[in-house]
Amino acid sequence: MKPETLAIHSPEIYKSATGDVTQPISLSTTFLRDEHGGYPGGHMYSRVSNPNRSALEKVLSALENGLEAAAFSSGNTAGMTVFQALKPGSHIIAPDDMYWGFKRQLQTIFANTLEFDFIDLTDLSAIEQYIKGNTVLIWLETPSNPLLKVTDIAAISAITRKHGLTLACDSTFASPSLQNPIGHGADIVMHSSTKYIGGHSDVLGGALITSAITPLWEAIRNIQQVGGAVPSPFDCFLLLRSIKTLPYRMRGHCENGKALAEYLEKHPKIDAVYYPGLISHPHHEIAKKQMTDFGGMLSILVKGGAAEAHKVVNSVHIFAQATSLGGVESLIEHRASIEGPDTKTPQNLIRISAGLEHIDDLIADLEQALA
Repeated sequence: MKPETLAIHSPEIYKSATGDVTQPISLSTTFLRDEHGGYPGGHMYSRVSNPNRSALEKVLSALENGLEAAAFSSGNTAGMTVFQALKPGSHIIAPDDMYWGFKRQLQTIFANTLEFDFIDLTDLSAIEQYIKGNTVLIWLETPSNPLLKVTDIAAISAITRKHGLTLACDSTFASPSLQNPIGHGADIVMHSSTKYIGGHSDVLGGALITSAITPLWEAIRNIQQVGGAVPSPFDCFLLLRSIKTLPYRMRGHCENGKALAEYLEKHPKIDAVYYPGLISHPHHEIAKKQMTDFGGMLSILVKGGAAEAHKVVNSVHIFAQATSLGGVESLIEHRASIEGPDTKTPQNLIRISAGLEHIDDLIADLEQALA
């Protein structure tokens, strides 16, 4: 089945005694055992599994061409579970332009248990010099947050396979509709399902999808089920509802994202536009190779520094000045101010999440804000 069909039907191989077309919310925290102590309904306790979460994991696995998926209560929890599943003393190679929440996790929560290097993973020639005897994982983020770097998944997969490492890819900016890292050699795919998968800025969630059942995946699944940081049945219901429109929503996000990037690239008050769909983007050809479209995320550098950037985000009317991304509403923010004093993000950088409003209204809003 094509993605549009999978998004609607893959979790729904489901038959109800009352004939529900949409799977109901199952709120029970515990499930009946039979006379032999088994669980004829396939579920024991909702921390371990739940009908709604099982359906969500099934559709995410199908959309990413994976073998299994594990859903979590947030994107941060999903990523943290990968780090937590590694043995103490393990070494991770991660991108220099990395979602600040994961970077902060490594630098604080895992500072005493894991080793890590943050490097430019778009420079393939430099990666192998950082691989050590205790290196076990390369964590990839493409497109990256907030500089929209695009990393060649297949090329890094060749390196990880050569050295017997695991390749995990944060594909949140792309969503399953635009990029399938497993098809390019990734072992694990991570999503903050709060973003494009949820798509309406009203539910937290995260997910991991694996290409194979490995000891690392078994450790991840154990942390999910025993640790219990799982989404509620209602959260899973909302995410499943949203996934049904994901492929069509992404078309609108991509269309608006590209139009905004092209408009801003020509604007006299903008120094640079980071958007992989622009021919001027240094990784445009890699993006064309591994993405079906270029997404709704872009970042811009405003001339004049931080003060001018703040003026722009404080002058918009349609764009909401808020953190997060991937919702139907367009968002804008001065990124460095949320990442803290040690951020490497340029002080004049504004990150934009193109929503689904009419493009003429979005451009007019930016035009008056930049004036």
